[in-house]
Amino acid sequence: MSKLRIAVVGAGAFGRNHMRVIRSLPNAELAAVCDADADRAAAAAAEFATRALPLGELAGAIDAAVVAVPTSVHAEVGCALLAAGIDVLVEKPIAPTLAEADALIEAAARHGRILQVGHLERFNPAITALSERISVPLFFEIHRLSMFTPRALDVDVVLDLMIHDIDILLALTGKMPEEVRAAGISILSEKVDIANVRLAFPGGCIANVTASRVYTERVRKMRLFQPHQYISLDYHKQEAVAFSVSGDRQIGYDQFRITKAEPLALELAHFVDCVTARTTPRVDGIEARKALAVSIDILHHIEVHARTISATLAAHQIQP
Repeated sequence: MSKLRIAVVGAGAFGRNHMRVIRSLPNAELAAVCDADADRAAAAAAEFATRALPLGELAGAIDAAVVAVPTSVHAEVGCALLAAGIDVLVEKPIAPTLAEADALIEAAARHGRILQVGHLERFNPAITALSERISVPLFFEIHRLSMFTPRALDVDVVLDLMIHDIDILLALTGKMPEEVRAAGISILSEKVDIANVRLAFPGGCIANVTASRVYTERVRKMRLFQPHQYISLDYHKQEAVAFSVSGDRQIGYDQFRITKAEPLALELAHFVDCVTARTTPRVDGIEARKALAVSIDILHHIEVHARTISATLAAHQIQP
């Protein structure tokens, strides 16, 4: 069979990672790179041994595309590609608004195209192993902390980092939260850089999620409690361990058996398989829209909390 011809639209840091991995896939080829900056596109094309093409010339030259442009233009670029008959993997978040997410979903359905969204942690081997061990989750404690970089400052920390864990929570619980409490602050950018969220799910499950992009080190950890069991998972190390209590109150220790692999390689291989077999991706537009909807609700509650704090400071005649 001929290899699937894939273009990467967006030659920034994310796009370059996609180019690297696509070149390693046995059943795909990096057929083109596209970027609004022609010089950057040409440099990436030379580095990854492909050709630079403008967006309008991709139709007919490729079968599928990875959209790694700023979130603000996901819908514009994605819809144009879908309308041209090209299957699309768009980076997370699917779009900055629900209306734009709906536009992408509708365009994929109307043109009969595959639409996958890059919620990378769904392909983390540790999460895959955890999903097989979930019974009745009762409480989650999640921390996703990063050192500050100028990357992705077009969105706040909720859409940049926390949305990964929101997507995982929705997948593991199979439910949408019924209550949201949230607080967040801006430190080094004009958007929220640190956020803490409490989600209450139907049935009593609670999730406490913290995300920061102004931390001193990289942390990607989840703690999960379910009946008679505590599970600790490290996204970055791809490790997980379970502590269980038996009927006679004995503590059992179980290190998960996990075959480590690069999540991006697994995600792109899945995309190639879905395009080839015309099957629904693990994270399609509808799944990604759910995570976006919760994230937008979180941002609303952060704004409400910020107004409350401002009113409190004003009442005490304290400058914010």
